Amino acid sequence: MNSILTLLLAAVALEAQNKPPVTLKAILLEQLRTTHYQKDWFVPVMGAVEGLTPQQAAWKDSGGNHSAGQLANHLLFWNSQQLAKLKGEKPATFNGNNDETFNSFDAKTWKLTVERLDRVLTDLEKLVESAPDEKVKEWASAIAHIGAHNAYHTGQIISVRKLQGAWDAAKGVK
Repeated sequence: MNSILTLLLAAVALEAQNKPPVTLKAILLEQLRTTHYQKDWFVPVMGAVEGLTPQQAAWKDSGGNHSAGQLANHLLFWNSQQLAKLKGEKPATFNGNNDETFNSFDAKTWKLTVERLDRVLTDLEKLVESAPDEKVKEWASAIAHIGAHNAYHTGQIISVRKLQGAWDAAKGVK
């Protein structure tokens, strides 16, 4: 019995040696990536908008909820704001009316909205990846909020798609 326990403990210790240590940076990058493009426990935003036509992106239900395009536009705005702040740049002018971050969506530019959202999320990941640990610690709360905010609105995008019959449950949410 003791030899089995010793063998088991040795195997666990060996496995732990083969994995890189978990760091704050690694956890935050995982959160950014799983809310951006990497399917994990839930569908990431790029999966949620994938295949949406401009007409589907503009569709709204009768309950006054935002369209998928409006939600993506909102995410683009706020992720761009946060990226600029983290880089020490002046963010785009904001008049304080959060409704405008949704309502400025234009279906004619849907493809560009998706491309820009992908790019800003990629730039956030690259910034965190290349930042020194001290900077990551300073930014940790903001980065965690970015991931939570992205996941929240991604769920809304999927709900809108389900309501309009434009969601493929094989993508991860039944």
